[in-house]
Amino acid sequence: MMSQPFLPPTPEGVNFAGQTVLITGGNSGLGLETARQCLTLQAKRVIITVRSEAKAQDALSTLRADPDVRGSNPDATFDAFILDLDDYQSAIDFVHKVKQEVAELDVLLCNAGTFNCYSQFLIVLELLPLLRATAATRKTPSRCTMVGSYSHADNTLADHPLPDGVSVVEHFDNPANYVKFKQYMNSKLVVHAFVQHLATLVPANEVIVNAPCPGVVATTLMKDFPLWLRAIIFVWHKTLGRSVEQGARALIYATRVAAEETHGKYLSNNEVASAASVLSGKDGQEFARRVWTDSCSEVRKVKPDIPIPE
Repeated sequence: MMSQPFLPPTPEGVNFAGQTVLITGGNSGLGLETARQCLTLQAKRVIITVRSEAKAQDALSTLRADPDVRGSNPDATFDAFILDLDDYQSAIDFVHKVKQEVAELDVLLCNAGTFNCYSQFLIVLELLPLLRATAATRKTPSRCTMVGSYSHADNTLADHPLPDGVSVVEHFDNPANYVKFKQYMNSKLVVHAFVQHLATLVPANEVIVNAPCPGVVATTLMKDFPLWLRAIIFVWHKTLGRSVEQGARALIYATRVAAEETHGKYLSNNEVASAASVLSGKDGQEFARRVWTDSCSEVRKVKPDIPIPE
């Protein structure tokens, strides 16, 4: 991605009035900015996830103090629920809390950038019935959006093909298939495959499922990279990157503006785009099915009674 078009402001008249929005990974960066924009667009309730009580208070204080939120939506409710996506039990406890405390869910935005796969998949599967029930009540589709990336096309399958009889989880976890700095790309590929197959099981008139790429955005996602690489990325962000505000617009588009034609699709620059070649055609459908089957098997290990659409 050598250049990015400017993403215009969200169109006039688009809003989340009366809706409940849940955003994973919402204490900073894209997640927090998307929460802020949802609130300025009249969301009734916005729930973000954070990894600690201290981060919860910091994020909520930021939202409460935002002049645009205070001016446009002073009666909104916003909460922060604890969720550590690196811990399956935390994800299980989180969905239990959501089911206990959230009666309606219009939008589920899986945003947390460095934890792309199985805890997020568990959350999607557990909350899908609530999304569908809300759609039935509202007479309009709910949204399940998993943040994707253009980088999913730069995966390692060309050099390390997935053999028959080997699960996707085992393949990408195998040290023999490891390529430095490529696990993020592989994890985003798995996200796109999961979204693609999920869309074949859930009608678009119930839940629109899509995977937008916010583009190159100047966030703290790369904070743990080596210093030399962070320096390169810093320059890249400054010359080509979008602001966090612009990047969040891509997520607002996917969760509110994008319609049924985006169901199961990869979005780039607010348009349906071609996904990686490994996801195209009959072979792509089969790969997506394998990702789905293996992912469901993985989460069933920790949550045997998880509801899985068929």
